[in-house]
Amino acid sequence: MIAHIVTSLENLTTRRACTWSISLALIALWCLFIDLSHAAGPEIAILKSSDLKAHSEAIEGFKATAPGGATYVEYDLRGDLDQGKQIARKIRASDASLVVAVGLKAALAAKIEIVDVPVLYMMILDPLKHRLTAANMTGVLLDIPTDRQLKVMRALLPSLRRIGMLYDPDKTTPKLKEAESSAAIHEFTLQGFAVGNEKEIPQQLRMLLSKSDALWLVPDSTVLTDESIRFILESSVAKQVPVIGFSPEFTRLGALLSLSVDYGEAGREAGLLAKRILNGDQPLPLMPVPVQRIKITVNQKTARYLGISIPKELDGMIDETY
Repeated sequence: MIAHIVTSLENLTTRRACTWSISLALIALWCLFIDLSHAAGPEIAILKSSDLKAHSEAIEGFKATAPGGATYVEYDLRGDLDQGKQIARKIRASDASLVVAVGLKAALAAKIEIVDVPVLYMMILDPLKHRLTAANMTGVLLDIPTDRQLKVMRALLPSLRRIGMLYDPDKTTPKLKEAESSAAIHEFTLQGFAVGNEKEIPQQLRMLLSKSDALWLVPDSTVLTDESIRFILESSVAKQVPVIGFSPEFTRLGALLSLSVDYGEAGREAGLLAKRILNGDQPLPLMPVPVQRIKITVNQKTARYLGISIPKELDGMIDETY
């Protein structure tokens, strides 16, 4: 009888030991699961408007500075806003902690369908014009603040005084008004020359070239077309008037210089902003964030032809020459 009791106790002790070992193992596995989940980092959904090289460069820049260990799930709406809205609904139901919208249609789709996940947009000209101002949205500017452009112009062209701008009153009046208010601070006189349609460009350009020391190009689809760009650049150089553009392509075609945002740099700026968002910084910036580093290109052949010398001490500011 005693032997039977001892055996029963030994069996009970063994079972308890096994149960305790299993419990410890389960606890260890759970802790490992938690550690691995933490190590995996956040899931970031990247929704791009189309498969453009510029978008790819921005996404690559984003990943270079975004939170380490993040998992990326990429979607391409292929220029179709309706498809974008369907994808955005899919993203909303996923585990994404952040949505990166690349391009205007991607941002509009995200704004319509996603309200409870932070949305970070990039590669969009004039996002405020498109009302990308939802409480869960912020982004990075693709253009350069006007005041900063004027400051760089003053440094690179210290003798410049009168600047002319071609603009469509229906499209670019706000940009002109903003530039006019900042020009005086940097000792410029800025005058706009209104262009209602492409046929008015030659006359208005002649007037501008007779009254201005430089022509400042701004994004305006009425003024700048495939047909008008070369005409504007060639006419300006012929009249010894330098052109200041907003893309390296203008510089390559003959503009004296251009101030632009590098797409990869825009992505890197967005990656830094993503870190702030995922770290819980609140509230999100109400206004889109400007890119800290701008790209400056100079056409040396045009500079020599116009007899213009960029101050030697500012050579370090120039990223590319033609």
